[in-house]
Amino acid sequence: MPAPEPVRQGRKRGLPSCPNPLFLRWLTELRDEAKEKGQKIQFCYQKAISSLNKYPLPLQNAKEAKILQNFGDGICKILDEKLQRYLRENGPNAPIHSLPKGAPPPGRPDNNNMAPSTKKNAAGDKGKDKGGGGGGGRKKREYVPQKRSGGHAVLLTLYRQSQIPGSKGYMFKLELQAEAQLLCDKSFSVPDLGSKYTAWSSVSTLIQKNLVIKTHNPARFSLTDEGQILAERLEAAEEGAKDRVETRSERGEEEEEEDVPGVVDLTCSDEEEEEEKEDRTHPTERPPCVSQSDGDVDVMSLDSQTNRKRNGGCLLPGNYDIILCVDFIETTGGSSHKKQELVKELQRNGVSFDVRKLNVGDFLWVAREKVAPVPGQLRAPAGRELVLDYIIERKRMDDLCGSIIDGRFREQKFRLKRCGLRRPIYLVEECGTAASHLSLPEATLQQAIVNTQVVDGFFVKRVQDVRESAAYLTIMTRYLTKLYQDRTLICRSRELEGDEAGDEERGSPSCSLISFAEFNHGAIKNKCQTVREVFARQLMQISGLSGDKAAAILEIYSTPYSLLTAYERCTSEAEKEKLLSSIRYGKLKRNLGPALSKTVYQLYCTQGALS
Repeated sequence: MPAPEPVRQGRKRGLPSCPNPLFLRWLTELRDEAKEKGQKIQFCYQKAISSLNKYPLPLQNAKEAKILQNFGDGICKILDEKLQRYLRENGPNAPIHSLPKGAPPPGRPDNNNMAPSTKKNAAGDKGKDKGGGGGGGRKKREYVPQKRSGGHAVLLTLYRQSQIPGSKGYMFKLELQAEAQLLCDKSFSVPDLGSKYTAWSSVSTLIQKNLVIKTHNPARFSLTDEGQILAERLEAAEEGAKDRVETRSERGEEEEEEDVPGVVDLTCSDEEEEEEKEDRTHPTERPPCVSQSDGDVDVMSLDSQTNRKRNGGCLLPGNYDIILCVDFIETTGGSSHKKQELVKELQRNGVSFDVRKLNVGDFLWVAREKVAPVPGQLRAPAGRELVLDYIIERKRMDDLCGSIIDGRFREQKFRLKRCGLRRPIYLVEECGTAASHLSLPEATLQQAIVNTQVVDGFFVKRVQDVRESAAYLTIMTRYLTKLYQDRTLICRSRELEGDEAGDEERGSPSCSLISFAEFNHGAIKNKCQTVREVFARQLMQISGLSGDKAAAILEIYSTPYSLLTAYERCTSEAEKEKLLSSIRYGKLKRNLGPALSKTVYQLYCTQGALS
């Protein structure tokens, strides 16, 4: 029986060298070059290197490498080009399975792994010496969003908003999306095909990087100190890029002027020559559609941004259209033929209207910015929209009866008062023979209409049918178009609302309006409410306690806790019952009265069930 072979002791035998050292060398050079430029294709080259190292057979050309993993058409084409150049320089019979003299051997670590280049190693060694640690020599790259990306657009928009004199220092989501969309190539609301992410998804990265802060509910977005510094750099880069474009255009004009006289371009027509002369005469009116690879400058977007910045968030006369907005409930559901009749009447009268969801009211008007379509884009950029100070709540008599019974009537008036628009209108429409079958007597309905005009201060317009309603909307649209045609419209916040209700009558050349996005977002019925708002709704459930009375109580006691604390300070029961009786409310400044004061006290201070 033969003796078994003795186990060999000693060093482990090295792996055989790669049979394709030339291809390996070129791939290593490509990988290192891509790594120095920070390109992600370096990882593709590294995967190809790993596959090539594992392949034990020699390759005659790069096409044969397609059978290997991670070798695509692009890499094979590059290697073939390098191979053809190598054979031209060294002759057709030059060896391709061995390296030229002086080349580094293919088995060296710097050819087979993702080790950094010599310069980066030196920098890393210095970093290690300074830090005294191992493995953490690489300096962390600063986060800078890519140009025309969502993060880039959000930072620039928030920065430019903060630079406007008297700005509120923050922006709501819808307002921020509308403004930032003009600076971004990707949509903030619709994801790309095959993706679930939009440009708005980058905001979470900005918050994570401590560049943007999100506060309050509804959310308010503003820049942190770090975000302000980065946004200033991005803005300076935008301005510098624009200056370079203007300088190059001026140089181009000078070179054209210095051309040799007597040379005629026979390929240019007379019309093109006239256009060139006009362009030289009015260089700012030239449609800027030039893009340059040096700074990735989009001249058109720069011009539009400059115009917006120059206007300071204003809509100048002639730069906007007055559009009637119709709530979609007024065109769908219920007796659809009657609702469609309203739409047909508006179309017949030539009224420009837009059907959309309104969170309060049935009709209102917006000033929509005129935006020129951008060449190469399917849709024109969305223009800014400011809401005029007129809003209409339309009520048929049967609907008015139902809203009084279920409590919607008082709630809707309260929400219309708080919506931020100064001129609410009630459009009351008769319902013909159906009025005799209503649940409430006609005198009660007439009293409710009078109270709406006299007590609540709404303008009440009464019409007979749908055609008269459409006629009134048509007249109002034409009236507002004429009223605002020569006015400069300034965007303001609801929180900065001032007493400017008489600007139209005084003939002021400008007026301040809120944006449609902020108006509609602030009018959401079931949004998260503050303690003060819930307290107001609680008080208004008491019979006889109107919105004005609740607002007067809230001016002194903004929360239930403050009211209960005031009750605890009272020394006697009678003093507690009369605590609220001397509070004045409304325009006439009448006292709240002892009866309501006692009712509120019993509601909040009685232990157990109320008798």
